[in-house]
Amino acid sequence: FCMALILSAQSLTQSFGGRPLFRDISLELAEGERLGLIGPNGSGKTTLLRILAGLQIPDSGTRSLKKGARLGYVPQDDRFDAEQSIEQALHEALVDLHLDDAQRHARLGTILAKMDFPDRDQRAGTLSGGWRKRLAIARQLIQEPDVLLLDEPTNHLDIEGIVWLEKLLAGASFAFLLVSHDRYFLQNVARRVVELNRCYPKGYFSVQGNYADFLARRAEFLAGQSQAESVLAGKVRREIQWLKRGPKARTTKSAARIRKAAELQDDLAEVSYRNAQNRSVDIEFSATGRKANQLLVAQGLAKTLGGKQVFSDVNLMLAPGDKVGLLGKNGSGKSTLLKILSGQLPADAGTIQQAFDLRTVLFDQHRDELDPEQLLRDALSPGGENVVYQGRPMHVVAWAKKFLFQPEQLTRPVGGLSGGEQARVSIARLMLDPADLLLLDEPTNDLDIASLEVLEESLQEFTGALVLVTHDRYLLDRVTNMIVALDGENPVRTFADLAQWQAANDARERPAPARPARKPPRGKRLKNGTGSEPDRAKIAKDNVGQLPVPIFQQAARAAKRLSYLEQRELEDIEDRIAAGERLVVDCQGLVEDPQTMSDHVKLRDACQALEAAQTQLNRLFARWEELEGRRQS
Repeated sequence: FCMALILSAQSLTQSFGGRPLFRDISLELAEGERLGLIGPNGSGKTTLLRILAGLQIPDSGTRSLKKGARLGYVPQDDRFDAEQSIEQALHEALVDLHLDDAQRHARLGTILAKMDFPDRDQRAGTLSGGWRKRLAIARQLIQEPDVLLLDEPTNHLDIEGIVWLEKLLAGASFAFLLVSHDRYFLQNVARRVVELNRCYPKGYFSVQGNYADFLARRAEFLAGQSQAESVLAGKVRREIQWLKRGPKARTTKSAARIRKAAELQDDLAEVSYRNAQNRSVDIEFSATGRKANQLLVAQGLAKTLGGKQVFSDVNLMLAPGDKVGLLGKNGSGKSTLLKILSGQLPADAGTIQQAFDLRTVLFDQHRDELDPEQLLRDALSPGGENVVYQGRPMHVVAWAKKFLFQPEQLTRPVGGLSGGEQARVSIARLMLDPADLLLLDEPTNDLDIASLEVLEESLQEFTGALVLVTHDRYLLDRVTNMIVALDGENPVRTFADLAQWQAANDARERPAPARPARKPPRGKRLKNGTGSEPDRAKIAKDNVGQLPVPIFQQAARAAKRLSYLEQRELEDIEDRIAAGERLVVDCQGLVEDPQTMSDHVKLRDACQALEAAQTQLNRLFARWEELEGRRQS
């Protein structure tokens, strides 16, 4: 069964500044399809989305949208009237739809409920980046599009916001095409993945399936292409040897072979070029190799900004090999905590003890250390023509190539570089400084997937301590060995990994099961006069003529449904649940104890005990619900 096409593009070609972005690209999107678009920085993903949205005309090729279909587009950078409220911005999106007042009111109410805006009257200019992104998405969804194009929709969203967006798209009835570097996000929402990359013969590679399916198919293809290069290289070597023997070109057979040799050389050059495009940055952070048991101990840290306390009672002990992920909603103080740990910002309360001559490197997500007027050459190599990396001198041209910069780019100002290129400059500068402690604030912003993979490997191999703020769940899973959660409202919580944090968050969002009411003594009257379970059965039986027959039958079945042992289990389960709740509280307190947090083994054991206690409590609640349901059925 094939869905009808809703959006298509044929033979698109586009150049930028004389440099080809892509050539002869064809792409189709069917009704209800969910497509993820990926590719290295500079491959033209945003440009392709703008062409598909009808906002840019390609150098050549055609784009078509199904007649009558409504298309929505969410760019990377949103633009709102700063003085408009959320509700006014949404009303404005409905102006051209010719709806009556009732229809506009219904749509507005639905979208406000779906987007979880805390205050519909808040001005757009006061919204955080994450809430501005939600508003940008809401303005498109309220128009009820048939197809939605989203360019890096997870930018500025915290992890909870990304999970919210996943759930939103999971229930979407419209088709969508999104550009993203978030691999978990792609895995969870995309059902077809397309990569723009000049390493492929057509300039792109499409796989029907999720992101994991794409990775497997891509690996097979690139391995085959690499093997093809080896085979072609062997053939070309043999033909060159034959040519060197001076074949007589006047014979028809020799002339054909000479032409064939030239064609083989062209084919080899093409395959070699494509394989060479499959490159990534060379990231490797340098550690000092310090063997100290403790690099940094923070106790009771607290900070207030703008009259609001962003966090309090933060305790952290870092030793070589510790890799901590900081999680929390936007505004919960993650970046502030990093600056306090680095010494750039004082804490309002608490103490920080550092090892002697601790070498700390901080990556600022805003890249304030970059001068937009500075030439790339000077930004990469502040000391002259050479840098010293891991004790060895390296010329700036060779250093630039490690980060995929070409020699002709060295004379360009940093301000003219793309976001991904600026991120690579910042990382290059950090790599020149050996560190005991790495403090990284959103280092993944603007990096493509290939660069993210190299960054992961480098952080995994880094032997110092790491504190990482990122919304990239895949990176957190691969790199960190402890999660510290800040939310600005509850005490700081510590988890063994991201999965445990997510499970705790899900449990907090679900309404707690009602505590089982303690049953009255058997045979005694309840306050409402209905009596205990045996009383109700007896009343029903004595008044069978007055009561509806189904009520009697239900009461009779309920009296027989539980066995004697199950009835005793139900009577005792409330006390077991209360004991289980006390155990969970005790385990949580042990996990958050500063002495536990300062000892890896104790922290691991405490987290495992908390998880086991919570699991057992959930089982008790589930068993109570089962028995109580059968008793009352």
